[in-house]
Parts: sequence; C-alpha cells; structure tokens
Amino acid sequence: MNRNRLARKFTGLVLLGVGCFSSSGWAEETQKLDLLISGGAVFTGDLEPSKITDIGIVDDKIVFIGNASAAHLKAVKTLDATGMMVAPGFVDPHTHIDPEIASDSPQDRLVLRQLKQGVTTSIIGVDGSGSLAIKEQRATAERQGVGQNFASYVGFGPVRMSVLGEYDKSPTPDELQKMKELVANGMCDGALGFSTGLFYAPQSYASINEVIALAKEAGKRGGIYDTHQRDEGNSSVGVYKSLKEAIRIGEESGAPLHIAHIKVTGLSDPSGETIGQLISLIEEARANGQAVTADQYPWSAANTGLVSVAMPRWVQDGGRNAMLKRFENAADVAKIKADSALVYRLADKIMISDVPAQPEIVGMFLSDIAAMWAVDAVDASIRILKHSAEVSIAVFVMEETDIKKVMPEPWVMTSSDGGADGGHPRGYASYPRLWTNYVVGEKTLTPEQFVHRSSGFVADTLGLKGRGYLKPGYFADIVVIDTKSYQPIATYKESTLLSTGVQHVIVNGKIELENGEPTGILSGRGLVKNPPANDCP
Repeated sequence: MNRNRLARKFTGLVLLGVGCFSSSGWAEETQKLDLLISGGAVFTGDLEPSKITDIGIVDDKIVFIGNASAAHLKAVKTLDATGMMVAPGFVDPHTHIDPEIASDSPQDRLVLRQLKQGVTTSIIGVDGSGSLAIKEQRATAERQGVGQNFASYVGFGPVRMSVLGEYDKSPTPDELQKMKELVANGMCDGALGFSTGLFYAPQSYASINEVIALAKEAGKRGGIYDTHQRDEGNSSVGVYKSLKEAIRIGEESGAPLHIAHIKVTGLSDPSGETIGQLISLIEEARANGQAVTADQYPWSAANTGLVSVAMPRWVQDGGRNAMLKRFENAADVAKIKADSALVYRLADKIMISDVPAQPEIVGMFLSDIAAMWAVDAVDASIRILKHSAEVSIAVFVMEETDIKKVMPEPWVMTSSDGGADGGHPRGYASYPRLWTNYVVGEKTLTPEQFVHRSSGFVADTLGLKGRGYLKPGYFADIVVIDTKSYQPIATYKESTLLSTGVQHVIVNGKIELENGEPTGILSGRGLVKNPPANDCP
C-alpha cells in the first residue's frame, strides 16, 4: 500500500498536511507505527472528557488517534494502557532543573524526579536566574543528552549583576543600555521572555522603571514577563502593591505577564480576603485586555533561602562578604534586629530544610534552634548564615483556603518550583499531590482541569508550538499514569523520595520510562521562541 492510499484510509482519523507522513516520518516500506499506546483513557490536554482510544506514533510525532485494530494498524512496539490515564506530558512552567541538565552525570540529566511526576517539559531561568548564555546552555544539554524538553528565560539577576554587581544602586543611562542589550541578546538566542525575582537581592534594588525598560526588550520580541514579584505577603511593600507593580510592568512593557507561584504568605488570613483581592486585581487587568496568567504549586509551605527571609535587603548590599562584615558590627546587628519584625513573627514557621555544613539543625524550626542556643531568632539566623552561604528553608505561611480559592481560576496553571537538592518535597511530588489532594480528595479540580492546567494551557501560554496536546501532528510527549497508585511520597522531612504511579513516559517519541523504570534514553530537546527576524541581528 503506498503512502497516498494509506493516508486516504485514515481520513477522519489522522490530521494530514502537517508533515507526519514525510519520508522522515511514516515509513512507507514497513507501513507500521513505531509505537502504539493502546486502550487508555486519553485526555487530549483541553477540557474535553477523556475517551478510551489508541495513539499511534511515528518518529517524534503523533500520527494517529482512534481504533488501531479497526484501522488494521500494526506497531513495532505496543504499550498497553488499559485502565490508565493517557495524557500529554506535563509542562512545568517554573522549575529549577538548571543544574541537572548541566550535569556531567547522565543520571542527573534524565531528571527522573520530573518524569516520575509525569513532566516532560521543564521551564528554567525563573526567579530572574536565567543564563546569559542561553544558546550555549541549550547546545551543551542537547549534545550531552537530556531527559526533559526545556526552555529558558533570560534572567534579571545575571543581567543586573554583570553590569552593576551586587550593589544597591541605580544604573546610569549607559549601564541601563548595556542591560537592555543583554536582555535583547537573550531573546534573540531563543528565550521565552524576561524573568525577574524582585524579592531577592540584588534584583530587589531595582526601581519599577528599570524593570519596565528591560521587560520592553522582551515584550517587543514577543516574550513574556515572568516574575517572582517583590512581595508575596508583608515583608516589604505588601502583596497587593506588589501585584499592582507587576501588572503595571506587564502593561507598560507590552509583555504578557506571568505571576510565579501565586500565593499570600505570612498574613494569617484564613478568611481568604487577601487572595480574593489579588484575584480581583488580575481579573480586572484581564478584563481590560491585558494578558495575565499565574502558576501555583499545591503546598502550604514555601521554600527559599534563609538569608532572603531573615535579613533585610540593606544587609545584603554588596554581597555575602559585605553582609558578614555587618554581622561583626554591633550597631549593624542592632539595626538588623530593629528591621526584622517578620523574622520574630515567623520563627516558629521557618524550618531549616537543607544546610550541608550544619546537618544537625536540618528539620528543626528556627524558634527551636534559638531556644536551644539561648539566643533570639535573629541571632540564631546570623549564627547559621555565618557558617553556611546556602541555607534552604521551608516556611509554613500559606493558608489552605487560599490554595483552594485560587486553584480553579482559568488563568492558573500548575508548577512545582522544585529543585533536586531537596529542602521541599515540591520538586518530587507536586503533580501527584495535586491529583491526590485536590482532584481525588477535595475535588477542587476535575481530572480534565488537572490535565489541562498541567499541559495544554501551559504550552499555549508559553507559545510552545506542537506541545501540550495529544493531537495528530503534535510532538509525542506522552505520560501514562496508573491513577490508583499515583501518589506523592516525598515529605518535608524526606523531601527527595520519588513519586509513584507513572508507568510510561514518552519524550519526542522515545520511551524514557517503561513500567515505571528508566530505559536510559535521553530524548529531551531545548525549545526556543523565535522573535521577529527584523528585531535581531
């Protein structure tokens, strides 16, 4: 049977004209699928109900959705998905897999913790951390082999530090121009947009006008403005003013605004009034025609560095060495204590989750450490930070009512915000936790919403063409999940335990996880956003 006759036979079942029957795709000499996933409950990535059907793959694309037996299709390999969920591989819009994909270890580059949740595409460079060498980062990962598709933002942190260092200062016109050029270069290298972490020094030293000027470089090239906003609670300007700032930056820059890990922290507001105000603010902006979205992880504790929560931003001016000198100055320490009301208030909610140099305090709350050392919470923080530059903490500051209130909003997608080093279970268990707690348990989301906000909606928002849906002609990023055993295993005390229930994971048509075990294949790719040609050299 020739290719044209084969195509006619599949009329109504296969989307034609998308290149999936080219000589590099459908093999005319074998007339077989490379891979068939049979009998699963297929969720296509939109909000339509699932259907029991088969999916056929040739090379890296989906070429068939329907009844394979009725179409007399054969496959080189078949995966039986009977009784299981078949969904697009999840697209995680806020991750910290950057060190893993840069690792010399193939085991690290597989990023098994993401596959075990069902994630096949991870977005990096978030919180303003995005590399200034995006093209090189992408090329190196692809050359070595990587288990995830990935795409990156260009980050405000490296942009600002490369020009202004770690100092609390405003740029001169020439310095601002240099920063703008760095953002433009990142966009021309394929970045999704411009990312900021205005909560963190030295990014926190920037004025709104500085950020707008840089975000415009992304906006005019079709990029997103992604932000860990300046305040998510009441640590500085307040979360409401902070969100208004973010909306203004998005509006004036012309870049679609994406709010990272939307939440309210440290306000002790179980009524949900504050999160309701944020929802109203976003909906007002959207009603006015502005593109605004957000992501959310399903946990009541945040994860960050102790220095970011315990130390006022002026203490960090100039970097770690300057901070250590201030710790030795009695007047500076007195001022730190005067400026640290939040730390005293949150001491019994701050758990030390990862500090390699001081393992004896991991799992302890700051209030208990202070009591053990017979000092106050600030003195305890200073003592910890003197000995360790990297101190990860879990901060139990979110209300369950807030999580459930914002979760069903149609502009909210799922993320993990997770890294490999632990410190928080979200890097290992966010998606199964969402399923177990909020789909099966609370029923805050339907199964269709769970899949859509983890796949198609994310891909659409980020402009990832051919990803996020199970449709003929789309890339074959697919996850097969036994929902009966899909469970989060990681906890705050044992935060690096792998989740269960994901049976098979296909990335770009290749099986990376089969029957729950890695195959050793690394088939991920670096994804790019191509700006208009006339906006780049």
